[in-house]
Amino acid sequence: MKSKGAVYLVGAGPGDAGLLTLRGAELLRRADVVLYDALVNPELLRLAPPSAELIARGKNMTMPQEEIIALLIAKARDGKCVVRLKGGDPYIFGRGGEEAEALATAKIPFEVVPGVSSIVAAPNYAGIPLTHREHCSSFTVFTGHSDSADAATALRYEQIAKIPGTKVVLMGTDNLVDWTKSLIGQGMSPETPVAIVQWGTLGRQKSAAGTLATIASLAAKEKIVPPALTIVGDVVKLREKLNWAETRPLSGKRIVVTRRTGQAGRFARRLAELGADVLEVPTIRITAPDDRQGIVDALLELNTYDWLVFTSANGVTAFFDLFFKRFQDLRDLGGARIAAVGPATAAKLRELHLQVDLTPEAATAQKLAEAFDKYQSIENVKMCLLRAEVANRELPAALMELGAIVDDIAVYKTVAETEDHTGMGERLLESGADWVTFTSASTVEHFHARFDLPKLLKKFSQIKLASIGPETSKAIRSLKLEPALEAKEHTTDGLIAALLQAV
Repeated sequence: MKSKGAVYLVGAGPGDAGLLTLRGAELLRRADVVLYDALVNPELLRLAPPSAELIARGKNMTMPQEEIIALLIAKARDGKCVVRLKGGDPYIFGRGGEEAEALATAKIPFEVVPGVSSIVAAPNYAGIPLTHREHCSSFTVFTGHSDSADAATALRYEQIAKIPGTKVVLMGTDNLVDWTKSLIGQGMSPETPVAIVQWGTLGRQKSAAGTLATIASLAAKEKIVPPALTIVGDVVKLREKLNWAETRPLSGKRIVVTRRTGQAGRFARRLAELGADVLEVPTIRITAPDDRQGIVDALLELNTYDWLVFTSANGVTAFFDLFFKRFQDLRDLGGARIAAVGPATAAKLRELHLQVDLTPEAATAQKLAEAFDKYQSIENVKMCLLRAEVANRELPAALMELGAIVDDIAVYKTVAETEDHTGMGERLLESGADWVTFTSASTVEHFHARFDLPKLLKKFSQIKLASIGPETSKAIRSLKLEPALEAKEHTTDGLIAALLQAV
């Protein structure tokens, strides 16, 4: 018997992915189908299972409402768990009520999950409390582009002008001149404070403040276009004092993160918390190496090695995934000492409660060889170098020059990530960025293969390149380009510190 499907009308929040509710996240993680609106933050789509069918309503909401409703009903009747992901809250100017009515009529089980609305979120991020004991105790919300031909929904500016408290105007940017003039014409003071907020809650948020008489010209001057929200009332006076979001150190800076999906999370979140408009454009995927025999042989000979050498956190993860498929006990690792290139690699090993015996000062082949030379003579010392299938030959060469016996074992392979599930790669090509961050030589190589890095920098001259360390910088210079900065500490935290200093 076919399982019974259901539809969940989920409010995605105003833009900042962190404002999605726990219930919304739970439903996305088990969705079979996600039908989402254009303004939904694409980061949220990564919560859905890889097997989920993702359906975009279209950049300009091109899918008709009737088609959306028919699709929701059809997918649910196929036994699917369907998430209808809508910007803000489903029932606030989102046509969620119409969709819920249609589902009820079709006898499709449904649930409505409230979302944080831009009505409260955008003013919050712009430093404007909608109510304040010294200014007002109520607020009114209306849309700035209602159908005046429909008597039931037409706006009555003569009444709106008389309502005390704050006024929040949604979707009113295109008609800003008309409705501000209407409010003044109905008796509101032309000097009433007004603010307009574009892309509220996102790293690209910007706002402008003026009065009912000046806000239209200010918005045109600042090139503020939809999506934007307008706040009218005395509370706007608090913006200069309380505007916390736009004063963060990376506010307004678009930063591209090229780390692979699943690894970029903490780095991207930290950048977003500092105010950046983050574009996650993963350029690599990790797969199994082509030569499996090498790692099989290495696992069988673990007890013969004096040193295990790891050059990346990816190498640590890949090796121990393979190790625990063969062994049940970490003690089967044997008595080899462990060397790690870079603090991030060392930290990954310590997560497994393994002692790291040697870490060079800098994450380079030469520095590792020097560190070994200072630590002990490695003449006839047997080493297992566990790293990517395609990797720099300098490291094994430097170790063998000191007399070491080196087995260079590929435990993983990096391949190009060409899918653009979230559309962020397209956004980069359309409007550029301020910074592109690279965390390994392979991210540079694969990013260049996909986007032609010199050509991208020629198109968007403001783009600067940020490197995590010497090997990554070397890959950038191989393209006859120069990184604008290189992290002193070769970690993502070090890269963030360097960005903050540069900005």
